Amino acid sequence: MKFNLQASLKELQKQRGISAEELFLTLESALVSAYRKNYEYDGELMIELADDGSIAVMTYKTVIDGKILAADEITLEEAKEISDEVEAGDQIKVDITPAQFGRVAAQTAKQVIVQKMHEVDRKQVYDRYSTRIHQLIVGKIQRFDKGIILVELEDGLDAIIPVKDQIPGQRFRQGEHIKAVITEVKKNAKGPQIVLSRAHSVFLERLFEQEIPEISDKLVEVKNIAREPGIRSKIAVHSAEDHIDAVGSCVGLRGSRIQVVVNELHGEKIDIVKWNEDIKVYIANALSPAKPNIMEYQEEEHRMFVVCPDSQLSLAIGREGQNVRLAARLTKIKIDIVKESDYVRSLQSGE
Repeated sequence: MKFNLQASLKELQKQRGISAEELFLTLESALVSAYRKNYEYDGELMIELADDGSIAVMTYKTVIDGKILAADEITLEEAKEISDEVEAGDQIKVDITPAQFGRVAAQTAKQVIVQKMHEVDRKQVYDRYSTRIHQLIVGKIQRFDKGIILVELEDGLDAIIPVKDQIPGQRFRQGEHIKAVITEVKKNAKGPQIVLSRAHSVFLERLFEQEIPEISDKLVEVKNIAREPGIRSKIAVHSAEDHIDAVGSCVGLRGSRIQVVVNELHGEKIDIVKWNEDIKVYIANALSPAKPNIMEYQEEEHRMFVVCPDSQLSLAIGREGQNVRLAARLTKIKIDIVKESDYVRSLQSGE
């Protein structure tokens, strides 16, 4: 048959980096299957592609000096027309391409090429984005579907922001640009699905890196983050350089740096905590604005017993326990808080 694949193979190899050999092996397998299905041939089959683009279906047959009894046999006379040196009992490669096989081969080749292109495209997308997990990305909002935000990325690919990965209460409009971090790249039948998040703690970290040069330059380190998206977060920072104020660097002049992050997070309250290797100092910083006056650490239970002045108990606990809850998550230590009057009373009673 006359069906030029050479140009297609070379173009695919050039544009998408597909191995011509890999593509041909896939094509060969598909053509062999198509041949067996249409012509019910059980013998060994091979596909050969000539320089002029023609495709031939080949098989090996046994040379017989006499009557043919099987489909994989050929008479000596017929074999001599292929090769003068052949003898009875030899195996010889024979072209068994039917005249009408051209249409089947053309359709099969087209399907294989298109399918292979899709496979390579999907793999390239998956490989490219799976190495970008937790990177900050900007996209354009295309539409909304049952609360899910569908986003078009910079290279034209689609991504989603599930409801659980959105900041509660924050609303966007179609066509608006939106920042998020890549959290997952899922494989599915239609191709990779890129999942974004604005609620993930790492989104807050990436915003800090973007707005605070000392963090992106590694002069200030983000040690940990505890976050309740859209409500309140605590972020612990540290600098190994004595002359650098880690907290002040994050706040900026008159709060200019932190305000940019707060605005992006729809007014989310952010507490910047100075990290300390002394767990008592670290927890005291994390409980700010409250100021504990007694702290007892139970190392085996990873628990800190904290006594606060009566007037600061509500500050230490926070609204609906938010402040102490975030402090515990930030420091990874269980925190028990009591007010000073109850603590004194317990000492006096001997409890």
